[in-house]
Amino acid sequence: MQIYRLKQLLYLFISILDIIVICKTNFYVNFALCKLQKQISEILDGTIIGDPEVSIGGASKIEDGQPGTITFLANPRYKEYIYTTEASVVLVSKDFVAEKSLKPTLIAVDNVYVSLAVLMEKFNTGISILAGIASSAVVHSSALIAEGVKIDDHVIIKPHVVIGKNTVIYGQVFIGDNVSIGEHTTIFPGVKIYHNCIIGNGCTIHANTVIGSDGFGFAKDENGNYKKIPQTGNVVIEDDVEIGSNTVIDRASMGSTRICKGVKLDNLIQVAHNVSIGNDTAIAAQTGIAGSVNIGKNCIIGGQAGIAGHLSIADGTMIQAQSGLSGTVKGDHVKLYGTPAIDYQNYLKSYAHFRRLPEIVKQLTELQSSVNKMSK
Repeated sequence: MQIYRLKQLLYLFISILDIIVICKTNFYVNFALCKLQKQISEILDGTIIGDPEVSIGGASKIEDGQPGTITFLANPRYKEYIYTTEASVVLVSKDFVAEKSLKPTLIAVDNVYVSLAVLMEKFNTGISILAGIASSAVVHSSALIAEGVKIDDHVIIKPHVVIGKNTVIYGQVFIGDNVSIGEHTTIFPGVKIYHNCIIGNGCTIHANTVIGSDGFGFAKDENGNYKKIPQTGNVVIEDDVEIGSNTVIDRASMGSTRICKGVKLDNLIQVAHNVSIGNDTAIAAQTGIAGSVNIGKNCIIGGQAGIAGHLSIADGTMIQAQSGLSGTVKGDHVKLYGTPAIDYQNYLKSYAHFRRLPEIVKQLTELQSSVNKMSK
């Protein structure tokens, strides 16, 4: 395992064109770069403070930093660790001011998280997959597979599927009839995509997620028995969507369940039939969204939130974790908390009182007792 100098690692931020060979092993990166030693700060828009020749070969958390690794400081809560970390290099914001002497070399950048994302992309080893179609994959003769597509072992692709350029499909994925998948999309092991669904370009779908299963639609007949309502629609996932593991997105009863461009869904989310989630909305794990909900653009929904059916949620709404929403949100950029969810600040004020409810009840009981004695 070879260790390379900081200058070489910084070139990873600059351009893929500088990379001749990338070989990823055990959270370390082995690579050879063109010898274009120029304008690191100009292209990175970063400033090196300390030893520019320090060697690094991996990444670490700031509190667990080890020599030879790079870490970052973005959240002020972790500021104390920059003075004790053993990491060799720390990414910091350009407005960071050290309060005492530091051991690591610093790289000051405009946006720590963006720089970190680029760096982590290079350190991410991924799952190995060979070019082309694995011999154990079952691909129907009518499927249209574009150039550069990789299809791993034991993948099943049904009739009339269309898969765009440079898409990667890992092992044991099922893709149903008439599914369309765009270019540069990655589908991880065990994903199931039911018939007639549409997946856009640049999407990522993590392991064991199910796209297009039947919505929860039943009606009681005259005998009181449940009769299934056929779910004849599909799921449409637009470009640049990322979906975590074990999330389920149900097909529409009619029309489409729609996940719009740039949406980010965490693990273990239930999206019911005919839901629409607007552009660039992010939803954390274990959230449940009932049928026919319309969620606007740029919303943020915390983990374990519950959203009742047939509601509309305005653009920019923020819903705190474990909140339960039972009514439509009409105004943009509203912050909600609690069950049933109310205005965030109102909830905090209310909580200051109802967490003292036993004490308040005791005081009221004593006061009532005093009043009763006075009235006798």
